[in-house]
Amino acid sequence: MAAEAGSNQSVERALTVLRAFTAGRAELRVSDVAKATGLGLSTASRLLGTLEAAGFVDRDPVSGLYRLGLDMVTLGGAVLNSHPVHREARQIAQNLAADLGLGANVAVRRDDRLFYLLNFEGRQAPRAFVLAGQRNPLHATGLAERRALLPAEPLPGYTPKTITTHERLDEEIAAVQARGYATEVEELALGRACVAAPIRDGSGAVVAALSVNGPLSAIDIAAREESLARVVIEAADSISIGLGYVGPAHLAEAVS
Repeated sequence: MAAEAGSNQSVERALTVLRAFTAGRAELRVSDVAKATGLGLSTASRLLGTLEAAGFVDRDPVSGLYRLGLDMVTLGGAVLNSHPVHREARQIAQNLAADLGLGANVAVRRDDRLFYLLNFEGRQAPRAFVLAGQRNPLHATGLAERRALLPAEPLPGYTPKTITTHERLDEEIAAVQARGYATEVEELALGRACVAAPIRDGSGAVVAALSVNGPLSAIDIAAREESLARVVIEAADSISIGLGYVGPAHLAEAVS
């Protein structure tokens, strides 16, 4: 039992070291990893050496800095290629970015955060605001579920326009449910906006969301909201159909 506990601890520490590379900096010193993980220098160095031998991190021979290794791409690719939402959404999102010239993203919920499965840049939004694998604050899920996930109030504010109370968020979610899509204007970052629609699986449950985003000058919510919403909803519906969704009317017939 003691040996098993020690082995589990080693695995947990190694995973903690790998996660240190997802916090924003691509290359880290041993001391950076130790500080980020709370491990001692010798422990961090030993774990990095083990991970390097396994191909999960690479060490620059000149600078001595570590970065995630290419073998991580193999693991990540296997995850994405087997994920049904990614499989159904990839081509549709890519076409959407090309047609609209805006960024296109697909995200799922992981605990109390959004997790981005994929993103594509558009000619009017050449700088990716989100990246595959990135996590962002969760803004809207089912009402009861959201209150359980985000119990604290005020909610974190990222700009002066961020909704920070449950009461105001309840109102916004009710409006989103009524119209079938959501908009976000400078709530997470100034100068940017997005339009999003839900993706459903065969049971009718919302399993992901598709969004288009870009600079305010390109997305122009005031003039383009209706047309963008129509296109995004149609694209999200196409992904949902690929996941087996047949629509509320057909689901009701199946249940009865």
